[in-house]
Amino acid sequence: MSATALAEAAHDEPFCRAATLAAADGVLASTLSLRHAGLQRVNLRWRLVGAEGTPVHAVLGGISATRHVAALRADEPEGWWQVQFGADRTFDPSCCRVLSFDWVGRDGTLDAPISSADQADALAVLLDHLGIARLASIVGSSYGAMVGLAFAERYPALVERLVVISGADRADPYAAAWRALQRRVLELGRDGPEAVALARQFAMLSYRTPEEFAARFDAEPTWDGDRLRCAAQDYLDAAGSRFAAVFSPIAFRRLSESIDQHRVDPSRITTPTTVIAVEQDRLVPLDDLRRLSRQLAGPARLKVIRSIYGHDAFLKEPEQIGRLLALALGPTADAGPSSRVPASSPIASSPQAHA
Repeated sequence: MSATALAEAAHDEPFCRAATLAAADGVLASTLSLRHAGLQRVNLRWRLVGAEGTPVHAVLGGISATRHVAALRADEPEGWWQVQFGADRTFDPSCCRVLSFDWVGRDGTLDAPISSADQADALAVLLDHLGIARLASIVGSSYGAMVGLAFAERYPALVERLVVISGADRADPYAAAWRALQRRVLELGRDGPEAVALARQFAMLSYRTPEEFAARFDAEPTWDGDRLRCAAQDYLDAAGSRFAAVFSPIAFRRLSESIDQHRVDPSRITTPTTVIAVEQDRLVPLDDLRRLSRQLAGPARLKVIRSIYGHDAFLKEPEQIGRLLALALGPTADAGPSSRVPASSPIASSPQAHA
């Protein structure tokens, strides 16, 4: 462990119900045997937040997500899933702990093929290092959902429940074609920052929907000198520039490839699973998740939401996603579908999931 701290939080702040919040950040140097690259020395950067002795939930996001799921103090930048973290929210740190880690390859220092199974192995190594006997759940969105499925296939005894949001057992061919073009942009741009930014802009178009763009950017194009700019270009340029400032081309390429080579066998996954699909998601189509939920060997249920944000709904629809997480992780999660889900519900304690 590289650092251990107590993050102070006042009662009227959304970050924590208790006056103090136990938080640990660490870097674990480890050697992993990667599927396509052999033995590789990696640094696993992790964060564990929440009250000691409570259930541990691994929360995993898309390829751009990091271990910073949520801010611990009011003066700290928001985490990528801040809306689901805090008193009386899905992950209430007074009654559960959240474990997260930076993806293997996320820092751009590993220029080698990386699979979702490799990420699952990295999570298993972290659990052993931290002395966590079993996870109460893995909640994975997008790439994190793929890693969650790979983990449940490989380590069924180490996780009690699985929540899969917008991630399937294999990549959809249409989505793989989108990503192939993004990687081609990197090649043509010689991995320069402008190439990373443009590749990200193409990715943004695949994450979102035509309906959102019609609602937000239905304006006449404008002239910039002798060049015509559509109404969405400022938005796309800003998104690309922000991404290029923090994400290396090596990480982009290798994690993009990791999505496309992802494969698991649903018939080998026995962990009780809630699959959450977005009807408008063009990267992970509803039909793919219907098939996945039918083929899973363990108890499984499929929940479908509608959102103009498409693949990004897990980030942009906190109320819809929060209600489904409460259903999936609450005390009656394995009892079958429910017609009523509380708007806000902290995760119930599960003694067998304690570390």
